[in-house]
Amino acid sequence: MNPERAEADRWAAIGRLDGDGGEPDGIHLARTVTQEVRRTGKHFLPQPLLLRLSEIRGHRAADRTPHLQAFLDCMLDKHEGRYWNRTYLSLPLLELLLGETGEAPDPNRMATLLISDVIRFETQTETQTETPAREPREPQEARESVDRDPPDPVTLRKRLHHALRFVAHDLDGPDADALVSAAAHAPWSRWADIAELLPRPTATEAGHWFDLTVQPVYVLHDEYFFIRALQAHEMIFTAIAADVRAAIEALRAGRLDAAADHVDRAAGLFDRASALFRMVATMRPGHFSAFRQFTQGASAIQSEQYKRFEILCGLPTAARMRSAAFTSVPSVRGEAEGEAHDTVVRAYLDLRRSARFDEAEWNRFRNALGGLEERHQRWKSTHRSLAARMLGGAHGSGYTAGVPYLAECLDNRLFWQLGDQRGAGHPS
Repeated sequence: MNPERAEADRWAAIGRLDGDGGEPDGIHLARTVTQEVRRTGKHFLPQPLLLRLSEIRGHRAADRTPHLQAFLDCMLDKHEGRYWNRTYLSLPLLELLLGETGEAPDPNRMATLLISDVIRFETQTETQTETPAREPREPQEARESVDRDPPDPVTLRKRLHHALRFVAHDLDGPDADALVSAAAHAPWSRWADIAELLPRPTATEAGHWFDLTVQPVYVLHDEYFFIRALQAHEMIFTAIAADVRAAIEALRAGRLDAAADHVDRAAGLFDRASALFRMVATMRPGHFSAFRQFTQGASAIQSEQYKRFEILCGLPTAARMRSAAFTSVPSVRGEAEGEAHDTVVRAYLDLRRSARFDEAEWNRFRNALGGLEERHQRWKSTHRSLAARMLGGAHGSGYTAGVPYLAECLDNRLFWQLGDQRGAGHPS
């Protein structure tokens, strides 16, 4: 069949999926479109397809499931001039998979599912030879490549081991350590078996959409795992923000020990977030620079969950609130400026004035805050180092100065209004 006829048949198939013969939940349509994205890269989707998807979204919109609506909104973001971090990472669709039923994963568990998927994706890679990694090709040549330039065996094994350690952190009992230990010496032929032991989304209607939450803008191999790592970061920060919010509620209820427990859990989750950086460090800078030229406008500076965590700890300084860090997330900035917004700092100071606890209890809570501050600073420092390796002197994709911007952020503190918590006297 000639290429023109094949192209026409693809559009005809997509058109038929919206009719009465298509699956009512739109999953078939989404799978067909995702196959096209994986073939060409989202940035290179042909205009006729985008126009057809726009028509489908507008036709009988009231009948659309939330999942299909979220999928189409993300798919059409570049076409409609509203491309940003949330749609690049398919977060509107991914977040629909959280908390829909009793079997749905919480954000921390979702992060585990995302990185388990990375392991399964990478074990499908056919890199059995010792051929060195090639530099990315020109866009058209790369898009027509069959192997999409997978990593060399050494890089691949390093990536898999970091990913497996991240997953094992969330698994129960001694089996997790045994799995990591077995993988350390496993021949390549065993990795597919290891991958099959890892958690998967439940076989529910919502779970079927999980595979459709990766829509790379380009076709080079490393972008798939990069997207999953960023999605996992968003899930981790969603979980961290939930613990900080629970700490505020505990402080308001006068339960100081419970508040300290929640802050400690939030600090512990930063170790998981930092572990993701070790995995991302296996990405080849050449691949990163090749696909990031098509991600301009989508940047981690637009992470709403990270900023939400920050404003729940304490109100940032006026200068930071005016900076790109918060002008890029106007909804979160609006929350911070709302009269009803509460923070750990405010709740702690109110409790300090109104309740009596012995000094050991106050010290335990202050030490918990100090631990969270320390883990956060360490995470930011690691982020800056990784960005320096990947970006060099390039600007950030969110129109920031890149590495210099991240270096400036090292001066920010979550609890700057309280000073140093560890071993310090309580604020007046």
